[in-house]
Amino acid sequence: MKISHYILLSFFIILLLFSFTTYINSKQAEAVQDNTEFVAKSGQILRTTNRFQRNILNMVSGLRGYLLTGERYFIDAYDTAAQENGIILEELSRLIPDSSAQKKRLVEIQTLNNKWVEDYAEPLRQAKMLAIGNDSNLQKFTKIYREKLSSGDEKFIQQLLQDRFRVFSNKEYEFREQRREELNKTVNKTRRLSILLTASSVAISIIIVLFLAYRISARITMMVKLANEISTGNYLVQIRDEGKDELRKLSDSLNHMAKTLSENISLLKRKNEELDQFAHIVSHDLKGPLRGIDNVVTWIEEDHLEEMTPKVRDYFDLIRGRIVRAENLIEGILSYARVGKETITEETVAVTPLVEEIVDTLSVNPAIRILIEPNMPVLHTERLPLLQIFSNLVSNAVKYHDKEHGLVRVYHKANPDKYEFYVEDDGPGIAKTYHDKIFVIFQTLKDRDSFESTGVGLAIVKKILDERKERISIKSEPGKGSVFSFTWSKK
Repeated sequence: MKISHYILLSFFIILLLFSFTTYINSKQAEAVQDNTEFVAKSGQILRTTNRFQRNILNMVSGLRGYLLTGERYFIDAYDTAAQENGIILEELSRLIPDSSAQKKRLVEIQTLNNKWVEDYAEPLRQAKMLAIGNDSNLQKFTKIYREKLSSGDEKFIQQLLQDRFRVFSNKEYEFREQRREELNKTVNKTRRLSILLTASSVAISIIIVLFLAYRISARITMMVKLANEISTGNYLVQIRDEGKDELRKLSDSLNHMAKTLSENISLLKRKNEELDQFAHIVSHDLKGPLRGIDNVVTWIEEDHLEEMTPKVRDYFDLIRGRIVRAENLIEGILSYARVGKETITEETVAVTPLVEEIVDTLSVNPAIRILIEPNMPVLHTERLPLLQIFSNLVSNAVKYHDKEHGLVRVYHKANPDKYEFYVEDDGPGIAKTYHDKIFVIFQTLKDRDSFESTGVGLAIVKKILDERKERISIKSEPGKGSVFSFTWSKK
């Protein structure tokens, strides 16, 4: 299966898990909402029932006050309570389902209340209203009052009504507590389910991610190892990949690349060996005729020195100078070709004594002072490349100096991970146009007839530093001298 298919399948599984978690949470939320609404509705029913019960008591009190005193105030309170109870009954009928036992209890309470109103409250009220200011009607009222109240039936109905209210309220409280417990259980269940499902989703997601990471990273690690082996020069390394996906193609490409690199490197080494051999042969074959010419010039001078005119002697000196320059050019080309191909062991190199050794080998005009910083660092590095760099820079500073008195300074500056060395002179300087050209092989700024220059020295310096990922730069203007600086790793 392709990696892209694995990833899509993994995303689908994770999405499915989280969708299921969301669905379960949604259902639990609905249950919580139902229980919450029931508890709230139950509270409203209890409050409304208490108002209904309180109004019945107000009706009884208002009726008795009116019967005893005849004051209109009491009957108004009775009417207000009766009117409000009508509204309350409609509200309770709307809140309580028709199929519930509470609805039957409410109907029973309503029936008892209606019975009390019809059998006792309204007859006594009407009789009292007629008895006010009429003695004959007063006797009738007294008779009715005694008949209705002395039997104890009215009191029994009121007692029964209060009992029904108590049962209704107790049941409603019981139902509310049950639903409140269900609400708490649902909330706890929702919390546990959410935690469990979320944890399961995260765990499964982690397992899938780890599986994919292992499946991909293990193979990528093999490819990285192959790349590292190639970077260290081992081009024969190969990797085995049993997969059948996109990474398999990459593995095959890397194996093919390693094989191609191995073949090309082998071919390049063979060509370099042939080139080195050719350079040595050419060097030997070129030096032979030069030495022969030098010998002939020497023999002529020995045999015919007295016969030579000054002009002829100048010509012979010019020939000998050309021979020296040709030999130096051949040696320079060989040195340039050998840069980076020789294995040089590292050793402890004290830079100050190294530069002093170079200066001692130079033929320096006494009028030119060379100041060497005494406390330059001690490095653990390759000695020969550093010697070649300082030798070329210092010898150029001395060779091309054009003033009667001059100064050449060699010093350094320490950076966090590198040293920067400077060779500064107060010679003729170099125009900015030539700052890059002087590092190109065979490029010289002076006439070759005036200076025995090969144009190879600075090219060798540049190549040595490029091989080591170091840099060289120049700051110079005509007539203001030059400052060559290069970096060298501290190691």
